[in-house]
Amino acid sequence: MIRELHADLVIIGGGVGGCAAALAAAKLGRTVVMTEETSWIGGQLTSQAVPPDEHPWIEQFGCTRSYRAFRDGVRRYYRDVYPLTEAARAVPYLNPGNGSVSRLCHEPKVALAVLHQMLAPYVNSGRVTILVRHRLAAARTVGDRIVSATVTHLETGDRVELAAPYFLDATECGDLLPLAGVEYVTGAESVSETGEPHALEGNPQPMDMQSFTYVFAMDYLEGEDHTIDKPASYEFWRNYQPDFWPDKLLSWTGVKPDTHEPVRYELFPGTDRFSLFRYRQIADKDNFTAGLYPSSVTLVNWPQNDYWLGPIIDVSEDERTRHLHQAKQLSLSLLYWMQTEAPRPDGKQGYPGLRLRRDVLGTDDGFAMSPYIRESRRIRAEFTVLEQHVSPACRPDGKAETFEDSVGVGCYRIDLHPSTGGRNYLYIPSLPFQIPLGCLIPLRMENLLPACKNAGVTHITNGCFRLHPVEWNIGEAAGFLAGYCLERGISPRAVRNMPQDLADFQRLLVREGVELAWPSIGPV
Repeated sequence: MIRELHADLVIIGGGVGGCAAALAAAKLGRTVVMTEETSWIGGQLTSQAVPPDEHPWIEQFGCTRSYRAFRDGVRRYYRDVYPLTEAARAVPYLNPGNGSVSRLCHEPKVALAVLHQMLAPYVNSGRVTILVRHRLAAARTVGDRIVSATVTHLETGDRVELAAPYFLDATECGDLLPLAGVEYVTGAESVSETGEPHALEGNPQPMDMQSFTYVFAMDYLEGEDHTIDKPASYEFWRNYQPDFWPDKLLSWTGVKPDTHEPVRYELFPGTDRFSLFRYRQIADKDNFTAGLYPSSVTLVNWPQNDYWLGPIIDVSEDERTRHLHQAKQLSLSLLYWMQTEAPRPDGKQGYPGLRLRRDVLGTDDGFAMSPYIRESRRIRAEFTVLEQHVSPACRPDGKAETFEDSVGVGCYRIDLHPSTGGRNYLYIPSLPFQIPLGCLIPLRMENLLPACKNAGVTHITNGCFRLHPVEWNIGEAAGFLAGYCLERGISPRAVRNMPQDLADFQRLLVREGVELAWPSIGPV
């Protein structure tokens, strides 16, 4: 027997964009059912264990009010709950981990707590229903509309059919799109398709996608031995050297993303080399009273455990399972190599005191609940954002394309990691950009909106649209758009193409704290 649930809005995927969409729709008085495959909502922030990647002005402007409320909530949670040192408590823009990747490196469990706090009024009032551990199984369509989506509980096998006037795909891979017959793109487009300077010459490569990463947490206890069992695939990964890499992947040598020149890393801070441990450090023991943390804690999401030997989108289930398994083997092999063979500045080998923190990420094996997926299926949209719209090399006036249908802003370098097609980094500047409503409108489907990394962008522009604040803004705009359309009895397509409705919708966004334009600033 299949249970049925009805709501104004069904959101498939409870990641960053899904949570933002649920908050937005609930604020407008709409009922929401949000599903999530893992045990944690929050996506990149929690179940994928990726501290926020953000632009340089994030503390002042360039994000939505609700995203800022999330960031403020994380800092407030540490101040209210954790025994901070007086010095740490006095820092206005507290960075709990003092990681170098972000101004706000924090533990995933704290992000999870804050997201639940933000959603609590709507969950407790019955306006928002969250179904964790539910995986999308099927979708039913009639013409150009989705009628229902069916999800399966991963432990019990129970099925729930979800019906609503609007459906948002906030899954990490755009999983609703193929099941609902929505037109989409994967992989790398060709220059003949998009005209982008850095697109592929020749034919498009739909299976050439950015690498993904199985993140794990670790700390370091000098003098102790926490060496894990030797991974089954260790010998392969220990000897693996890609054609485009200057050394073996398991080494302290990598490449500079912008120039592809070799670069030497170090594990711990101490020289002028880049410290990998400090990079995504999520708990700096010196921020807390003595003894609370025996060691600082870091997340391992480094060049050495990016997995690019095959995609996990639009492949067979066996192939997907094989690549996911090998990605975990790569991460385990990196840890084992660091514990046993990694060269040390003192001339010794290995850091056996590196401890896999199985408790930090809520799993038995110590890995994040989900791999960090950088690239999704992308809708074929009414408007597609191209490199030409955001790259300073293509914008002689030094400003990104102006979009009259803006529903938000974003900013990040175009940052593509090595790909399943064997291509190295693409790391080039971009200009602070607007998010056009057109990239949220599918070519044909009338009641489906993207709310994650699956909007109308290309392989290239995905590189600056995939980060936390932009995904949040996309999800929030999609949630508000569905609520607005329900209130007015019109379609998302009509909102974009009818000037009065577009202006009214944009006023709603501004009222709710969504910035639609940037001040005059340069590229990043």
